Amino acid sequence: MVNEVSPQASPRPRLALGWLTWTHFLNDGIVNYLPGILPLVIIARHVPVALAGSLMTALLLGQGLQPLSGWLADHIGGRSLVLGGVALSTVSAALFGFAHPVWLVLSLLLLTGIGNTAFHPQALAITRGLVGKRQGIGTSVFLVGGEIGRSLGPLAAGLVVSRFGLDWVWLLALPFLISLPVVLRVVPRQPMTHRHAPPIVWRKHFKPASAMLGYSLVRSATIYEMVTLAPLIWHQRGGSLVTGSALVSTLIGVGIVGNLFGGVVTDRIGKRVVLMVTSLLALISLYAFITLGGAWVWPILGVMGIGLFGSSATTMLIGQDIFSENPGIGSGVALGLSNGLGAVMVLPLTYVAAHWHADIAIWILIILTIITIPTIWAMPMRGRIRT
Repeated sequence: MVNEVSPQASPRPRLALGWLTWTHFLNDGIVNYLPGILPLVIIARHVPVALAGSLMTALLLGQGLQPLSGWLADHIGGRSLVLGGVALSTVSAALFGFAHPVWLVLSLLLLTGIGNTAFHPQALAITRGLVGKRQGIGTSVFLVGGEIGRSLGPLAAGLVVSRFGLDWVWLLALPFLISLPVVLRVVPRQPMTHRHAPPIVWRKHFKPASAMLGYSLVRSATIYEMVTLAPLIWHQRGGSLVTGSALVSTLIGVGIVGNLFGGVVTDRIGKRVVLMVTSLLALISLYAFITLGGAWVWPILGVMGIGLFGSSATTMLIGQDIFSENPGIGSGVALGLSNGLGAVMVLPLTYVAAHWHADIAIWILIILTIITIPTIWAMPMRGRIRT
């Protein structure tokens, strides 16, 4: 088994978890700035609307490497991937406003995504060791830090760019630079994998891992597509850039409630209940987004956020349970690989929305969500798979 960080390994586990959660907030906030300024970037960098999904895909594609990052994190230990990852994300995002050729824009988005990829598996492994027995709610607290960042990042970027211009995106990097000295002192290190740890039994894990991956990637694709479409649709209807970014903040911000809900229910009732309830909420809200309009868009996106983010902590724990020999890989598959594959789906879905109708893309997401419901019964719900 992999040696985990224990609360006893850190003299102040709650303080360490708090600062690790803050670092997650900073990382995910600056990584997810793009939706808040996407309409302006499309105009300023002369990107066709049909290819807007390519920018989001470039930003998110690197997350497909998170299983590799998880394997590396477990084998080298420490915290270098946590600190190096958020540093790479921050620097790449800060330089984005100065990039003019499309190839440079795409390159910086890819680097931002790679930094994000390096950060998460090691941070999640450290988190699980710090939270003790209350793994559901403890993991949710860490994930909520990221979700708050994801919700405020687009809004902060929209406010900065609308007030000062695209060249001033670098202002978003200041909070990390200010926090870095404390983060260096407080965030603990992850132990290395013990050299006698059992090898991963890939054949045994294939079925539950495939089920978990299929479920998670559809949720990721839905999140990314709605984050992409909502501000574009709003802007096309004459809405302001800041209000369009606020729609993204509503979807992700209210999703914080779903994330905490999922963690509490996972600990008290069980994982299957979380997956079923959040799937139904996602279906209802996607259908409502198509059929209702006007002011209804705000509560609809709120419910959608609860439905889409409510299973995050649950699938994360399931991934770590499946790959009990190497939890970093489990985190990478549950979070990173699913996000990477979901990002790939954004490109064709956005193309469909631009050339036919946005409703068609959302109907595709509804159908895919229905298809993933049976996979819930193929995932482990009672703890780690033993080898």
